[in-house]
Amino acid sequence: MLNQIKGLHHVTSMAADARQNNRFFTGTLGLRRVKKTVNFDEPSVYHLYYGDEAGTPGTVMTYFPFPQIMRGRPGVGEVGETRFSVPKGALGFWKDHFAAAGVAGLEEGSAFGAGWLRFRGPDGDGFSLVETEGDSRAAWTGGGISEAAAIRGFSGASLRLNDTAATAELLGFMGYEKAGVEGNVTRFILPEGNGADTIDLEALSGTPFARQGAGSVHHIAFAVPDRAAQLEVRKALMDTGYQVTPVIDRDYFWAIYFRTPGGVLFEIATNEPGFDRDEDAAHLGEALKLPSRYEQYRDRIEAHLEPLEA
Repeated sequence: MLNQIKGLHHVTSMAADARQNNRFFTGTLGLRRVKKTVNFDEPSVYHLYYGDEAGTPGTVMTYFPFPQIMRGRPGVGEVGETRFSVPKGALGFWKDHFAAAGVAGLEEGSAFGAGWLRFRGPDGDGFSLVETEGDSRAAWTGGGISEAAAIRGFSGASLRLNDTAATAELLGFMGYEKAGVEGNVTRFILPEGNGADTIDLEALSGTPFARQGAGSVHHIAFAVPDRAAQLEVRKALMDTGYQVTPVIDRDYFWAIYFRTPGGVLFEIATNEPGFDRDEDAAHLGEALKLPSRYEQYRDRIEAHLEPLEA
């Protein structure tokens, strides 16, 4: 069993409109945009990162906004819901706040002893806020949401699967422990994790596979402290039979990827070097940062990308 993984690092999804996406996460959710860069494989498209003040692993939601991309179709083989942690008692504020902002899909409930408020992002993205006691992570309040209600980071995510058995075995290998079952949902928790340490497996036998598009999660990333720990995880996964990519430099972390038995794309990302490696912490996410190989094309890239604040 692995002991290097500390919880979620980030979740990366797709969107249809960069400006709308930026407005929703920095305005409606009150998160900080901690990096404005481009898709490393398609530099005509933004890669936007939102999180707490520093972009701490376990708080960061990232997006590839592909203009005019069709909306995704929900199904199995994907992350069904990304969940954010908020203080106990904060859901009343968020319900009113979302209603005033015209946020879709509002639904209240509880699971595994915690209250939640479900909502939809601009592209139909599946989200919820989960009341979490004792979450000591500092909130970013620069977006106008008070300390008493602001998002602390992820609490976790749910995976929709036809059959949960193989993925449950994988999570156990990754250090997660089974914490309970409610209906068709099995919960796994990483002991002594980073706060973003809960994964639910939702069994949906016979459900068609999802079709990725706007509103779909592209991949879900798990955090390890450094490159040495990442290499240990990579070797262990490969020894177990998983096909894992070589280490890829993503400027703000190093990444490896592998496909899970249920079809979800997992990433293992390092906590180093962080989002302040190329800009001052007080100005994270303000300037367009490009991978070095694209710097020579900056004028062309900037001319193509629409301004986010217009």
